[in-house]
Amino acid sequence: MAERSKPRPALPDGLAALEQRLGQRFSNTALLQRAMTHKSFGAEHNERLEFLGDAVLAAAISGLLYARFPDAPEGDLTRVRAHLVREESLHRIALELGLSPLLRMSEGEQRSGGGQRASILADALEALIGAVQIDAGFEAARALVEQLFAPRLEATAVEAWTKDAKTELQEWLQARREPVPAYRIESTRGRQHDQIFVVACEVASRGLQTTGEGRSRRAAEQAAAAAALAKLSGPDATGA
Repeated sequence: MAERSKPRPALPDGLAALEQRLGQRFSNTALLQRAMTHKSFGAEHNERLEFLGDAVLAAAISGLLYARFPDAPEGDLTRVRAHLVREESLHRIALELGLSPLLRMSEGEQRSGGGQRASILADALEALIGAVQIDAGFEAARALVEQLFAPRLEATAVEAWTKDAKTELQEWLQARREPVPAYRIESTRGRQHDQIFVVACEVASRGLQTTGEGRSRRAAEQAAAAAALAKLSGPDATGA
């Protein structure tokens, strides 16, 4: 008589709903729970899954870009991939999936806004991809990555293939044999999980300083660089 397989343990409603949104049914539900567990909660946390998911994500996105843009050179593909897998993008997808209320973390971490922190949510998304890889194999993880990232691929590619303001400013100065700009955080405001950064961009060779704001240091630096470019290349610029 064939041995009956053990019934799958029931998942909390939130995780069961997440499975439906992902289109994945975990054989090992403990993997899904671990993917949603921050290190502050206990020893069985998601950091190892995050490590795996980061590598799976890079491989899956690389394959997707290679197939979608057959004529793009390696440098452009690398830049688009970096744009797609940056923390800001992963954070946005994690919010869309509703990961924040599903995260298990210590009370202290929760009180400090950890459940909304971009880095923690981005890590949880990578851990989730790693959990799918272990539970169902690379093809299932690759399909999940395509499901999550394909809708934003075209827009991201156009944005990433256009040089960002920091790169443009650096190249503008280097073409004139001038030192690269310096960036520093001037101030931050808002709660820890919803901060606005104010960054200064100093072009010492031109005696120029501009500022920019953003929800991340990177975004604020880009805004400051764009402001510097506008001043250097605008109608009032001198010695260009």
